Amino acid sequence: MATPAQWLEGARPRTLPAAVAPVLAGTGVAAYVDSAVWWKAALALVVALALQIGVNYANDYSDGVRGTDEDRVGPLRLVGSRVATPGAVKRAAFAAFGVAAVAGLVVAATTAWWLVALGAVCILAAWFYTGGSSPYGYRGLGEVMVFVFFGLVAVVGTTYVQTDGVGTGGAVPLGDWLAPSLLAAVGIGAIACAILVANNLRDIPTDTEVGKRTLAVVLGDARTRLWYVALMVVAVLAAVGVAVLTSPWALLALLALVPGTRAVAVVRGGAVGRALVPVLQLTGVTELLYGLGLFVGLLVA
Repeated sequence: MATPAQWLEGARPRTLPAAVAPVLAGTGVAAYVDSAVWWKAALALVVALALQIGVNYANDYSDGVRGTDEDRVGPLRLVGSRVATPGAVKRAAFAAFGVAAVAGLVVAATTAWWLVALGAVCILAAWFYTGGSSPYGYRGLGEVMVFVFFGLVAVVGTTYVQTDGVGTGGAVPLGDWLAPSLLAAVGIGAIACAILVANNLRDIPTDTEVGKRTLAVVLGDARTRLWYVALMVVAVLAAVGVAVLTSPWALLALLALVPGTRAVAVVRGGAVGRALVPVLQLTGVTELLYGLGLFVGLLVA
């Protein structure tokens, strides 16, 4: 039976900045147009965190029962290391998705009911990333899922629920917030993808062996490292774009370059295996600082 500490490690807390940062960025844009609704931001954070934890447990379960985690380097896998049963990890994933669904229903009820359908798509996408008979994460599409759901949907959705519906004091015109929110989403999504790229770069040897065709496996080691750097550059350009559309204060997001440049140096330096594990943490911190910088900068503006 897994200990509480092992369950916590299995939830992969180093990936949680990918859930927090989009909510910070989206709320920053809402604040800039004088429409921040803090209780809705809190609910959006619950949804994002629960989905992230749910997808982490779902991946642990699906990869574990397929045997792709038998020799994996990196954070603890509950099923692959046999410290928890597949059924227990699957139930943990569904429990997290349930929390996301309940919080999402409250958001939908106070904004727009079509968000229920969007929430259902998010949960299905989280499960079928590595679950089901033909998981799209095994076909090089993981980065697409991360960019769309932990970038575009998370950031723009967070802004939208605060600028329309109950508690907003009146709908804010779409033109006032959509463009900066989209650019913020591109930056957040790019760094979230970089977290996945660093993870899959580390796992190229084991994923190749078990037939898991991530984008890193398809691109190969050298081009995956260039892809990681390109994603970080896109994030910088997106922050500059937000600043142009709103205020120079948005450039506080570039404080993320401090850990980001360290991560890039490790990736470009040719680190492999366990030497790439710190890159996950550095990239996670980069995304958190990026979202926090946008939030504080736009709040000040």
